[in-house]
Amino acid sequence: MVQDDNLAWLSTFPDLAKLDEPAKVKLKQHARIVEAPIGAIGYREADPCNAYVMRLAGRSRVYKISESGREIVLYRVAAGGTCVLTTTCLLGHSHYPASTVVEEAIRDVVVPAATFHQLMVESEVFRRFVLSNYGDLISDLIVLVDEVAFHSIASRLAGLLVAGQGNLTATHQQLADELGSAREVVSRELKEFERQGWVKLGRASIEVLDRAALQDQARA
Repeated sequence: MVQDDNLAWLSTFPDLAKLDEPAKVKLKQHARIVEAPIGAIGYREADPCNAYVMRLAGRSRVYKISESGREIVLYRVAAGGTCVLTTTCLLGHSHYPASTVVEEAIRDVVVPAATFHQLMVESEVFRRFVLSNYGDLISDLIVLVDEVAFHSIASRLAGLLVAGQGNLTATHQQLADELGSAREVVSRELKEFERQGWVKLGRASIEVLDRAALQDQARA
């Protein structure tokens, strides 16, 4: 963990370009830059939230695990982004309702909770930045809820395959985790796609043969 006195990282977040001087002084005094490798746990469900995080590089996956051990991916945080659950927990003074793990080595700006709350009160630019990002991320979560509640696994799986560029390298379990389903269900749907001639299944790989058919299925 290191301090960055020149605030060069602000260039990653254009909406903070007009940040007022008092806010910059607080960030110089209290913000820190941290790094973590692939596989590192950012936070676990029920952990307290002690800081606001702004992603400079890398990517992490935010996920929820059911009592039966089934995982669903809620969203990912990439460079230039923030974490909606972190914002929610800071604003609500609550603990994390999910967990996160690093998928690509990350570099983050970490703003302690006390400084975050001060800036939310004192800096209009910082407040707008936080709430704008929060609104966008909440919209993404609503889209996820809509997909889970109103779309079949077949259509969601087809959409996931179409979204990939070319062939997909992933196990059936990884796809199941992404969709919040069981591996057996995903395997059954993939075998049906293969029977239809839409994909060709390999060892931890899926070759898309008929993108148009998958697109139709994704819209079903």
